[in-house]
Amino acid sequence: MPLSRQDVEHVAWLARLELTDEEIQRLQVELSAILEYARMLEQIDVSQVPPTATVLPMRNVMRDDEVAPSLPRDVVLANAPDQEEGYFRVPPVLETE
Repeated sequence: MPLSRQDVEHVAWLARLELTDEEIQRLQVELSAILEYARMLEQIDVSQVPPTATVLPMRNVMRDDEVAPSLPRDVVLANAPDQEEGYFRVPPVLETE
């Protein structure tokens, strides 16, 4: 069943789209074809297909944690715009009373 002009106008209104008459006519045809294709897909028997979250193989791309020496504090703070007593100084985020 093809979409009516009112259906397309309603969807456009919901999406806050301003469509010309030509665009409405074109979308009537295109959206109707998409919905018809979805109806065809609903007829496929998928009862033997297990549910899947992804079709890609699962693998961890993170490297293992390794203990390593950290940078010296003076090197880390070398480009800090503001520092105080060996720490980064940042503007307060929450005001206290």
